[in-house]
Amino acid sequence: MTVTTSEPLRQRALRALDTVVDPELDEPITDLGFVRSLDLTGDGRVTVHLRLPTSFCSPNFAYLMASDAKDALTALDGVASVEVLLDDHHDSDLINRGLAADAGYRGTFGHEAEQDLEELRLTFRRKAHIAATDRALGRLLRAAPNTPGQELYGLVLGDLPDGPATRALLRRRAALGLGTDPADFVLVDEDGARVPPDGIPARLRFAHSVRVSIEGNVHFCRGLLRTRYPDEADAASGRTLLPLLTADASAPSSPAPKENAS
Repeated sequence: MTVTTSEPLRQRALRALDTVVDPELDEPITDLGFVRSLDLTGDGRVTVHLRLPTSFCSPNFAYLMASDAKDALTALDGVASVEVLLDDHHDSDLINRGLAADAGYRGTFGHEAEQDLEELRLTFRRKAHIAATDRALGRLLRAAPNTPGQELYGLVLGDLPDGPATRALLRRRAALGLGTDPADFVLVDEDGARVPPDGIPARLRFAHSVRVSIEGNVHFCRGLLRTRYPDEADAASGRTLLPLLTADASAPSSPAPKENAS
């Protein structure tokens, strides 16, 4: 990723992009290497180029990612305009025109838009919550794999160990409007209803399969991205495929590492 701007706005722009999550993979687009370049001018004009592992990644996911990136950057103080461009996708022209015109999801795809954008976003938030539940319960269940369903039924958020997995679960719950109080029950569905004791084994199996599927897709997409853009790959970078360069491109640097939000 090549960045050219003054330090304060550059840092704020990068932090804003860190908050944009690929809807299907449930990881920040910066960590996935989907931000190809970020350029800012002295008068606050921002241009971002995004890329994906293949040219045929779902246009729904691509639009949602690009739209969220534009919204995150537009909200920054000192930004006069934002242009987000998706490179090398079979719907790049369509998506880029829609973003430039602020046409919205349905305005961009017309009759091809099977779901409203918020409905699509909700689908992925629910999926992320299910996977986060598996991660948060992982240590507990590994230590006591035969824990009866009745005990898990009474498990509350305050019983979970403090750490990245628990904090990520709290964020996923908050995004769905679910309770995040320490006394709130852990095993609830995406509408907040408690999972009954006899349904807990099936729920845990489902959560585990969703989590494994997401993490497998992340690994697969990272490999595809490196294959698609071999000249841009940087194996030394743990967060992105491209090193983060200052304006004079003289010294690579990396943003401060942050806690895994998956």
